[in-house]
Amino acid sequence: MPIDITQDNFEKEVNQSTLPVILDVYATWCGPCQQMEPIFNELSQELGQKYTFAKLNVDDARDISISLGVSSVPTFVFIKNGEVQAKETGYMNKETLLEKINTHLG
Repeated sequence: MPIDITQDNFEKEVNQSTLPVILDVYATWCGPCQQMEPIFNELSQELGQKYTFAKLNVDDARDISISLGVSSVPTFVFIKNGEVQAKETGYMNKETLLEKINTHLG
């Protein structure tokens, strides 16, 4: 299961992660975010040994969202060695999200 990211654990779980991180920036009121949740969870179970899957609620961690340049949800932030590699916004099916993961973090 994805890790819930907060202001308190962002540095440790994201910036200091030994694995590349896929960060799902979402909001509870966002329809496409809710549609992405089962897809993200499924990929987390399938690829959890190779990547860290994490979720960040934009309403609970606005400062982190702003620092990452997130302007809409859902946004997927691909992070390797504490550095943002890419960002992708909007709903994606499982195949498309997997393709983005491989492209940006492969």
